[in-house]
Amino acid sequence: MVSGLVLIAGLIIDTRSTISAYLVAWSALGAIPIGALVVFMTSYLVRRRWTEALHPIFVATTGILPIAALAFIPVLLFMKEIYPAIADGSSLPPFRAHWFVPWFFVLRTVLYFLIWIALSEWLRRAWRNDEAMVRAASVGSIVWTLTVSFAGIDWLESLEPEFHSSIYGLIFLSFLLVNGTAFVIAAGLLSSRQIGPSRGYSGLLLSVLLLWGYLHAMQYIVIWSGNISKEVAWYLVRAENGWQLVLAALSFGQFVFPFCALLSSRVRSDPHWLLALCTLTLAMRWLEAAILILPAIHGLSVLVTGIMLVAAGLFLGSVFWMAFDAVLARSEESEPLGAIWRHARAASEARPAGRGR
Repeated sequence: MVSGLVLIAGLIIDTRSTISAYLVAWSALGAIPIGALVVFMTSYLVRRRWTEALHPIFVATTGILPIAALAFIPVLLFMKEIYPAIADGSSLPPFRAHWFVPWFFVLRTVLYFLIWIALSEWLRRAWRNDEAMVRAASVGSIVWTLTVSFAGIDWLESLEPEFHSSIYGLIFLSFLLVNGTAFVIAAGLLSSRQIGPSRGYSGLLLSVLLLWGYLHAMQYIVIWSGNISKEVAWYLVRAENGWQLVLAALSFGQFVFPFCALLSSRVRSDPHWLLALCTLTLAMRWLEAAILILPAIHGLSVLVTGIMLVAAGLFLGSVFWMAFDAVLARSEESEPLGAIWRHARAASEARPAGRGR
């Protein structure tokens, strides 16, 4: 309640800084159900213990997609404050100018969310029907990949209309995939359910982190080798004013440290280590969202942006938390999220020291 009032005050005082901070918070938190959707599909295609054990978590996580869609409305209301192409597309080529017409931008956003919500419902209804599960997951993963790529270009890349990278859609895809995977695994570890050995989930986390690192490295190599000024400027802006430190922290915290840690068999087999790495991954999403969004927007107040980041994080975190808890509580196969956290300590103490070996 208080954080919501702070956001409203921020919109009055400094609309651009407030909505920029809100977009960062939404990207870090709203990416969770969108990313979990494709992991949900993968569990239908690669059927193992996790297909059954994590199904309630998948249903609850993707079930908050309507809430994530509603939470994106403030960005649409104030989109001209942060998207130059929408505020004034006169300097853009004809196709891009028409692509970023405000009503068309809103229409595409609505379509993205409607498609993702429909896919999550399709997956839920297909449960226990082998053919339907394969059909929903196969078609859904293709549709998800295409829509997510376009959404990444619309929501993040268009913050800098002069910049374009053919791999940007895949970078946004990896952002969502890492976020959704880390959240689902963490929720499963904290639940009282027996989700299976940690080693398999550690391998899953490592694989998505490798994909994330590969795509970012490929974009950097392609832009560096091409040496095109409009593309190089994207990195130059993020190599000054302290952003180089944030970028270094992200590289170490999201790739170097987790990669080295997960090379250890002991770490991969330890649920406590896995939970810590999932938590670190979720925290790193805030740094990545900030790096992708804030340097692209000019005229921001550091003080207002910082305060609004905290307020938006508390507001959206509370909303998504309550929505996830409510959806999980309706599941007949699991307990509500409040119970998950209450049993977390007891479950942790009850696990044998060598579980998963």
